[in-house]
Amino acid sequence: MLMLEPLAIIIGDLLRQQHKTLALAESCTGGLIASYLTDVPGSSEYFLGSVVAYAYQAKERLLDVPNDLLLQHGAVSEPVARELARNARAKFGADIAIGITGIMGPGGATPTKPLGLTYIALDASDAERCRKFVFTDERLENKASAARAALEMLREYLALKN
Repeated sequence: MLMLEPLAIIIGDLLRQQHKTLALAESCTGGLIASYLTDVPGSSEYFLGSVVAYAYQAKERLLDVPNDLLLQHGAVSEPVARELARNARAKFGADIAIGITGIMGPGGATPTKPLGLTYIALDASDAERCRKFVFTDERLENKASAARAALEMLREYLALKN
């Protein structure tokens, strides 16, 4: 039997208590964060939705990430993660949004951007933050680690508001 992600339950409780809504812009996690959140019954009370924008074209068209920002910094960068979060919050009209982008593997790494490199940004009216992580060289482990790191970042933010 599959188990609910404990962080998703905690986050749901905190969002309900604070009457806050959440949106996501996921790239490297491919919707895994949204899946964790929507496994929790009643998540439609606080979770507005997610855009899985994997390709440059999707990031540009669906989330208004400027092409020059993608070309200058690459999709896996702090500026792009921040733009994903900011624009997801605006598009959905959410109180809080998470933007995530990374290199899950096995390919895509460069000398300056290693395998497992991930940027997670949070955007809210009273906070903007971004964290850099470098996970392993195993694709599915990286996706799960990145999704959980995003949930933990969100939990920390919400706990400060409680």
